[in-house]
Amino acid sequence: MAMTLQLQRGLHNFKLQGNNLESSSTMVMNYNGSIKRTRAEPDQEQEAVIFKKPRVEGSKPERSVMPYQELSPNYESETRLKMVSGSFYLPKENELRPQGEDAHFICAQENTIGVADGVGGWANKGIDSGLYARELMMNSVMAVHNQHKTSSGVINPRKVLEEAFSNTKNIQGSSTACIVTLNKDVLHYANVGDSGFMLFRNNKCLFRSSTQQHRFNCPFQLGNAPRSDDPSSATGLPVRVISGDVIVLGTDGLLDNMFGREMEQVLEDKTEEGDVDPEMLAGIIAELALYNSFDRFNPSPFSVAAKKAGVKHVGGKVDDITVIVAAIMEES
Repeated sequence: MAMTLQLQRGLHNFKLQGNNLESSSTMVMNYNGSIKRTRAEPDQEQEAVIFKKPRVEGSKPERSVMPYQELSPNYESETRLKMVSGSFYLPKENELRPQGEDAHFICAQENTIGVADGVGGWANKGIDSGLYARELMMNSVMAVHNQHKTSSGVINPRKVLEEAFSNTKNIQGSSTACIVTLNKDVLHYANVGDSGFMLFRNNKCLFRSSTQQHRFNCPFQLGNAPRSDDPSSATGLPVRVISGDVIVLGTDGLLDNMFGREMEQVLEDKTEEGDVDPEMLAGIIAELALYNSFDRFNPSPFSVAAKKAGVKHVGGKVDDITVIVAAIMEES
C-alpha cells in the first residue's frame, strides 16, 4: 500500500488583540510542497504526522459523564463503522522551537488516530522533547501499518504504542501519548499521561479517558530516561460507539483549557444532524482553547486541578494545543 506522509506545520505566530485572535492559516505540506487538508477518510491513503510542548491536570479514572454501560467481555458485533477525522495544531510561540512539542497522526484507512505531548520540563536541560514526540508518532504510524498488514486489519493500540516506544531510541526527552482505534463499532485506546479524549453523543459527553500523573503537573511519560514510564502503564477500555458519535482527542493544551461542557456547546452550535465537519470543529475547538489559555481570570480545568493540589493558579495555561476530531459514520 502506498503511503503519503505529511508533515503539518501549525500556527507558530499567534497573538491576542483585545477580544480578537489573529493567526495565520494552518496548512499541511507534503514533501513535494503541495498543500493538503487534514480531513482524512478511510478511502484515502493519507496520514498526518504532527508536532508538540509541556504538562498538566489530575489523575482521574475513566469516567462516564452520562450513564454508560460497559461492554461484556464476550461482546461481538458485525456493525462496521468508520472514523472520518480532521486535525488542528497550535504550537506555543517559541522562536527556538517553532514546531512546538506536540505531535499527532491520522491513519485514515486503519481508523486510527494518535497524539503525543513532549514534556516541556526537558527544556531546562536544553533538550527539545518535541523531537521525541515526533519520532514516537512517526514510529506509531509505521506500527499501525505493520499491524494492518499482519493482523487481518485489526489494530491493537497498546501493541502499536509498545512497538513505537521500542523503536524510539537514542533520543532524549519524554512524551505523553494517546492512541485511539476503531474496530467495527468498538473504540480501543492506549493512554499514557494527560493527553486523552472525550466521546460525545447527541452533543453530550458520554465518556472521558483517564489522566495519569505522578504528582500535580507531572504526568506519566514515555522516554528513555531511567525514571520514565513505559507502555505497560497505559490505560484503556473498550468503548462501544454508534454512528453519529463524535470523538475529540487532544493533548493537555486542549484538556487544561476547555471543559467538556464548552465542547458540548461547540458541537451544539456547529453541527447539524448527520452533518459533521471534523476539520472545522477541530479548528474551532483549538482556537477556543487558545483563547481560554490567555484568560487570566476565568476558571479552567488546569486552575481547578491546581486548587485541588494546593497550588495557586488562576486562569488558563498557555501551551501547545493539538485537537483531532473524529466523526463516527457507517461504512458506505
